[in-house]
Amino acid sequence: MKKAIITGITGQDGSYLAELLLERGYEVHGVVRRVALEYPRSRMRRILHILDRVTLHSASLESYASLFNIIADLRPDECYHLAAQSFVSYSFEDEFSTIQTNLNGTHYVLSALKRLAPQCRFYFAGSSEVFGNVPVSPQNEDTPFHPRSPYGISKMAGVELTRNYREAYGMFAVSGILFNHESPRRGAEFVTRKISIAAARISLGLEREIRLGNLDARRDWGHARDYVRAMWLMLQQDEPRDYVIATGRTRSVRDFLDAAFTRAGLDYREHLVVDETFYRPAEVHELCGDAARARDGLGWSPTVGFRELVHEMVDSDIALFSGRGGLAPGEWEVGS
Repeated sequence: MKKAIITGITGQDGSYLAELLLERGYEVHGVVRRVALEYPRSRMRRILHILDRVTLHSASLESYASLFNIIADLRPDECYHLAAQSFVSYSFEDEFSTIQTNLNGTHYVLSALKRLAPQCRFYFAGSSEVFGNVPVSPQNEDTPFHPRSPYGISKMAGVELTRNYREAYGMFAVSGILFNHESPRRGAEFVTRKISIAAARISLGLEREIRLGNLDARRDWGHARDYVRAMWLMLQQDEPRDYVIATGRTRSVRDFLDAAFTRAGLDYREHLVVDETFYRPAEVHELCGDAARARDGLGWSPTVGFRELVHEMVDSDIALFSGRGGLAPGEWEVGS
């Protein structure tokens, strides 16, 4: 039985990945912050249904010793490093902790694996934000990086650090440069989930408006279930390579808004307030990925379309806020 460890197991991607690995017969371990163990119903709500099938370990990305000790005990076969401060807008507010936590956490895990489990296959969760405002579209593995946020900078550094460990030490270490991927498990602070929540709550008479910033920003949106499958496939290859994972099609925030509100039986124009406080200091206007390498090398392609994704998110939030989602009022906000 293969043994895998997931940092960020309580997040959107971590929860879907844990399910996939369990289905494939893995022994699954997750790294969580201690606060998650103290408030499991809210902090671990995405994995409550599999808690009896995974083993959790308390550690901090800012503590090399805690990560070192976990890896020393486990000696895993595969490591999926997903944990990060991942909200782009917040990274502008606290750029120091974003860069420090994201880069040091990655470095600590790689260093511990090199010393204790060099045979372990390592996956780093990169991001399309590494591309920022590059003049080339779509972007692929050879596109130069031009990040436009502290978050993007931290992910660029993580990709390069992972590459360095692969080339310098011969480790099976790869980065998945994943474009935007969403689901009903997306955090409430992200624009897609903010939209699906607003559509649900307005349709139920719980709110009246939604405030958003740049409606013309375009992103390549896919479903997180598809994207974690790509993560797993990357670690099953004979040779380590980095891969772009994307659908190859872009939609605007306005398109997402329209699809979500239409699904809820609403006209978004009757509820929208454009608020300039939600604009980024350095805007990224369009990101579109070319996943040809993943298609040819991994046999990977997305299975969930844009409207199917939006409808699933809205339907889930309508169920949540109408009392059919399994959480008490307010719990959806905590640790989301």
